[in-house]
Amino acid sequence: MSEKRKQKVLVVDDEQDITDILTYNLEKEGYEVETANNGILAVKKALSFLPDVILLDIMMPQQDGVETCRQLREIPELQNTFIIFLTARSEEYSEVAAFDVGADDYINKPIKPRALLSRISALFRREIKKEQDVSRIQVRDLVIDRSSYTVIQAGKTIILPKKEFELLYFLAKSPNTVFSRDELLQNIWGSDVFVLARTVDVHIRKVREKIGDDYITTVKGVGYKFDVS
Repeated sequence: MSEKRKQKVLVVDDEQDITDILTYNLEKEGYEVETANNGILAVKKALSFLPDVILLDIMMPQQDGVETCRQLREIPELQNTFIIFLTARSEEYSEVAAFDVGADDYINKPIKPRALLSRISALFRREIKKEQDVSRIQVRDLVIDRSSYTVIQAGKTIILPKKEFELLYFLAKSPNTVFSRDELLQNIWGSDVFVLARTVDVHIRKVREKIGDDYITTVKGVGYKFDVS
């Protein structure tokens, strides 16, 4: 029987003591770990290491975490990689910017290693649950394929970042059902992640820009639904 592959984590932070303590705790938990001390190096290492999780500081020299995350989300091989921001900044605009470029979670420093490990485990559990869902949905000229994270509209492939895809898929698998912003936050980002409600609006807007306004309907004062009429 082949040995189960270790899950990989890339730790990106310019503070050596933080990378050291996170590496120690992650390796103790059984993860394979690589580190980078700036955003430019992080992108290069991510391409060769292909991590399952990236822990990404926001304030770094040469290239900040937000721009680094944006670049990482454009790499097809990293489409399913979880990106968790680690930051000493707690301003709302920093959090919105992080989720806007595709973050899966946002954790304020000082970091508690056990709590961080718990958050990582929760992300993997949610992913396993999602993989049990129906893999392919077709509505009119739109095909949403969960197994390959692709959207095809009228024969043209549309690339959506992970959270945009999951939001579209979640709405599409329950057509004509209205979901509030809180319900969408709970199901897409999870109960362990604190995300602002406006993050949902930003992601809905971006999905509409790519597939058009005909599929996702706003129900004023309530939320959103996927319209199959």
